[in-house]
Amino acid sequence: MASSTFADRPIKKLCLFDVDDTLTPPRQLVSREMFDLLAELRKKMAIGFVGGSDLNKISEQLALDGAKAVEQFDYGFAENGLVAYKMGKELPSQSFIKFFGDTEYKKLVNFILHYVADLDIPIKRGTFVEFRNGMINVSPLGRNATIQERNDFEAYDKLPPTHTVELTAFPPDLRTTPHSLPLQIHQVRAKFVQKLKETFPQYDLTYSIGGKISFDVFPRGWDKTYALKHVEDEGFEEIHFFGDKTYQ
Repeated sequence: MASSTFADRPIKKLCLFDVDDTLTPPRQLVSREMFDLLAELRKKMAIGFVGGSDLNKISEQLALDGAKAVEQFDYGFAENGLVAYKMGKELPSQSFIKFFGDTEYKKLVNFILHYVADLDIPIKRGTFVEFRNGMINVSPLGRNATIQERNDFEAYDKLPPTHTVELTAFPPDLRTTPHSLPLQIHQVRAKFVQKLKETFPQYDLTYSIGGKISFDVFPRGWDKTYALKHVEDEGFEEIHFFGDKTYQ
């Protein structure tokens, strides 16, 4: 039986939603249609968001009419649940740096920055490593890229062996370029992750490629399933998760 907190909901289930490419386009504002639909769904059952980004970024995407994201959902889980809210109130959080330690973190981030510096890709922008409470986010392109540059990098990153694509934000000599090289040549993030695994096998870390331009690095077990720790005692009949990448 669901806890008394949700006694007014006729359906004793919980629906959790990924943010980017599920509730909103990546890093963009939620639509009015989606916002209203979630409000109606909340009348029937408990709802929550689970995002890998920090709370400020998620709040920017899910706030309409001055509303606070953590107050529009019963549960709000940023950084995969390492930062958590229930009914607008903050729950105990976890810290990547406390778990990992500054000495080991410095070795990891120094390697990442050297790797990015030597990486030969069409363009680079800024903010290649973003430190968050529960993880770090690594972007070979840089998180300061525009929407078009993000789209172009995503296409470049997973380009098929023989393919022509219009990379409108890339330099002119790299636009509409036929590629006949093997697929792995352009898997920038996958190759980056593999190198980190080979270099730091002693770290019990998970590398999660997601979105268009980056990948997350966090301790094993700190993926989006971590959010379930905050709801396991609520007695929901079922918990459903909706996301764009649920095959891994």
